[in-house]
Amino acid sequence: MDFRYDTQLLIEGTNLDEDVISDYFTANFEGDCLLAVGDDELIKIHYHTNEPWKVLEYCASLGEIYDIVVEDMDRQSRGLHG
Repeated sequence: MDFRYDTQLLIEGTNLDEDVISDYFTANFEGDCLLAVGDDELIKIHYHTNEPWKVLEYCASLGEIYDIVVEDMDRQSRGLHG
């Protein structure tokens, strides 16, 4: 497993652009399985990374973040709670 944390959240804001957000992730974060979908007021993020705090910090700079889930996929694969 290359990336340990499954990071999911919603961003609520104004003038959000899923393409700009996706491009920023690709250029600035190491990870995979990126999903950034929504409209100009609400974006759903799903991303596997080893540095979820960087993802949260960036997303918080775009608007209000909520429904935040960070799961440790390594622990889950060993049968432990994430």
